[in-house]
Amino acid sequence: MGIVVGYRATPEGEAALKYAINLAAEKSTRLTVVTAARRAPSESDSNELRDALNSSGIEHDLMEVVGDNDPAEEVLEAAHKQSAELIVIGMRRRTPVGKMFMGSTAQRILLEADCPVLAIKAERR
Repeated sequence: MGIVVGYRATPEGEAALKYAINLAAEKSTRLTVVTAARRAPSESDSNELRDALNSSGIEHDLMEVVGDNDPAEEVLEAAHKQSAELIVIGMRRRTPVGKMFMGSTAQRILLEADCPVLAIKAERR
């Protein structure tokens, strides 16, 4: 059991990560961070993520997947393998027309997850 968070180095991804770290600490549970991208993250982004996880004091795993893998599939698979109690994802704010559609990754996670999914928005700037 534990919490899985889908992470990208975006304001929404940062908000999801921050929330997931706090929740994992509060529940004293393991956090699995899944990053999936076509290209490897920059060294500074990767180091910042590792530093944030290491300084949090929580038990954690970091799954960095690079290639043509489907990010939704990677998050769903990690959640399934760990019998996750919750998946946390970041959501972008959308225009009125854009609200009719959500990103395919978020939509797939929301529709296919076997556990609750919590969608976090980044703070408005």
